[in-house]
Amino acid sequence: MQAQIEENLIAERLLSFLTGAFAGLATLLAAIGLYGVLAYNVSRRTREIGIRMALGAEAGHVRGLVVREVAVMIAIGTGVGLALAAGAGLLIRSQLYGLPYWDPSVYASAAAVLWIVALAAAYIPARRATRVDPMVALRYE
Repeated sequence: MQAQIEENLIAERLLSFLTGAFAGLATLLAAIGLYGVLAYNVSRRTREIGIRMALGAEAGHVRGLVVREVAVMIAIGTGVGLALAAGAGLLIRSQLYGLPYWDPSVYASAAAVLWIVALAAAYIPARRATRVDPMVALRYE
C-alpha cells in the first residue's frame, strides 16, 4: 500500500520540488535586479551624495538615506503582495487539501525572507555611497 501511495505522489512531489526551485531562482533574480537598480540610482546621485558628504553628513546618514528608500519600496510591495497572495489563496483553496489558504506563519516567513534579501541587496550600494570622495563627486559630470 505504501508503494502505491509513493507512486501516486511522484508527480506532486516533482511539481513541489520544481516550484520551490523556481521560487528560489526568482528570489535570486529579484535580488540581482534590485541591486542593479540601486547601484544605478546611487551612481546617478553621486554628485548629491558628494555634496552631502562635503557639508558634513556622516556615513551612517548617507547609508540610511539609501536603505530608507529600499525599505519604503519593500513596505509597499509587501502590502500589495500580501493582499494579492490572500486573493490567490482564496481562488485555489479547493486544491490545498486540508491546508488553510491564509497561514500567517507562511506569509510572515515569506515576507521576512524577501525583506532580508532586499536589504542585503541594498547594503552594497549604500556602503559604496558612503565611500564617495566629495572632491571627486563635485567634479563628476
